[in-house]
Amino acid sequence: MKQKLESLLLDAVTALKTQGLLAQELNPTINIERARDQLHGDFASNLSLMLAKSAKMNPRQLAEKIVDLLPADPAVIKVEIAGPGFINFFIDPKAQYQIISKIHEQGEQFGLSQVGAGKKVQVEFVSANPTGPLHVGHGRGAAYGSAVADLLAAVGFDVHREYYVNDAGRQMDILAVSIWLRYLEECGEVLTFPSNAYRGDYIRDIAANLHRQAGNEYRHPIDLVFEDIPADEPEGGNKDEHIDALIERAKTLLGAKEYRSIFQSGLNEILADIRQDLGEFGINYQEWFSERQLMDDGSIDEALKRLDAEGHLYVKEGATWFASSQLGDEKDRVVVRDNGQGTYFASDIAYHMNKLDRGFDQIINIWGADHHGYIPRVRAAMQALGADTEKLNVLLVQFAVLYRGDEQVQMSTRSGSFVTLRQLRNEVGQDAARFFYVMRKSEQHMDFDLKLATSKTNENPVFYVQYAHARVCSVLRQLDEKGLTRDIALGDESLGLLLEPQEINLVSSLIRYPEILEKAALQYEPHLLVNYLRELAAEFHSYYNAHQFIVDDEAMRNARLNLSCAVKQVLANGLNLLRINTPEAM
Repeated sequence: MKQKLESLLLDAVTALKTQGLLAQELNPTINIERARDQLHGDFASNLSLMLAKSAKMNPRQLAEKIVDLLPADPAVIKVEIAGPGFINFFIDPKAQYQIISKIHEQGEQFGLSQVGAGKKVQVEFVSANPTGPLHVGHGRGAAYGSAVADLLAAVGFDVHREYYVNDAGRQMDILAVSIWLRYLEECGEVLTFPSNAYRGDYIRDIAANLHRQAGNEYRHPIDLVFEDIPADEPEGGNKDEHIDALIERAKTLLGAKEYRSIFQSGLNEILADIRQDLGEFGINYQEWFSERQLMDDGSIDEALKRLDAEGHLYVKEGATWFASSQLGDEKDRVVVRDNGQGTYFASDIAYHMNKLDRGFDQIINIWGADHHGYIPRVRAAMQALGADTEKLNVLLVQFAVLYRGDEQVQMSTRSGSFVTLRQLRNEVGQDAARFFYVMRKSEQHMDFDLKLATSKTNENPVFYVQYAHARVCSVLRQLDEKGLTRDIALGDESLGLLLEPQEINLVSSLIRYPEILEKAALQYEPHLLVNYLRELAAEFHSYYNAHQFIVDDEAMRNARLNLSCAVKQVLANGLNLLRINTPEAM
């Protein structure tokens, strides 16, 4: 219907050009929005306000001319001018019923489009350090990133899903030392575990596996391990100096080959667990991109050479700095430390250079909200590399806060005190986890209510939406039990009988689905689709509770069945896009 109205308005614009009221070269964008209040019609356009200056005419007077020049259309029963010049369209409800036949014809394809025109979009999401299992905080970024990627694909973008594996750097060294110290305990050594090491039970499991495979191959006397190591924080020392000294001691005692073996054993087990966890959560990536690859193939050196060639690097106090403050960042950033080691930011510059070199039209990074301050420096790096910074979109996700009753669950990967994503999925179910994670804007705070997510009541939003789908299936089963069949053709012929307020509201909502889908995709806001599904479900429940579907009047019965099945199809399409099941019985 929006396309039909756009066409009518374009015809009116052409007539205005013929009359000399608008320049021939003017090609306005026609904006059609659904009216917020049905008293003001079904759709509205601000075309006269947009063109008033060009036409040198009062917007309301121009609106009157546009309305006079609109071609007649049987679907439009009335056009009114409101306020300063808004053009409001009232649509014949019977004309809108065509959407039901369209939904039946297109089925799973209904709502999909090619607005993305095959543009290549990379969506990088989760990318949690492989230092432990994914927890419920990571789950929100996983569900949100997956939904954004799937919505973009649904409207015609060529989507590349990617996980950036931070398999280099200090945190991975802390992981390796944590595993080695637990391994030494498996060998019979007695030690005080560092306060800044990773302490979860999964570290013990990896260490036990390592000991079963390697025996005492990596064992060293604990006195030698801790000899002259700076004191830890509980003993009045510095926890960072303590753990960093242990990292260096491990590398010295073990040697490069044995240290790498321990490092790799931890990385492999945790990364395999993350892959499995996300796969079970319905998330699969086209690529798992290794940070270490950037070091091994010289990409970091190449990125720094490019920046240096353009005059963006300088040396100060033995370190190499990126002059990012000249490109919008709050201060300059170190890319190579005075000891010759590259920083995490240097790896990130190289990674974004790699993304650009792969030819993506759009780069979407989905980060935790705590990375907000990191955005300007990445934009500065892209600009310094000669890229259009408009290609980069950084979407921030607040971690979800988990509650058991009134008590908040504290989470820390380092201490090992956290609820894993897998535990959450096992407790509340896959569907509730994904639905709850995308119910709100990603940057908004979110409390995850376990009690609500597991309830089998209408208060649980995912249950409420799925129940609407199941209710239609129940009606179809009842039809079969009564020995009746659905006559789709008769139902389509009889749609004009659907004049109840709930029926008109449902048809209006079904028409909105493609618009909502496109808006949710282009604005990276899956919660818009969630809200739509909840509203559609509420309208159907109201309809179901107010009217009988399997009535004696064959024409009315089939018309109502066709409407109900159209609702079922749209609910299924939306839920499937969110990777949520569509049960036929509940």
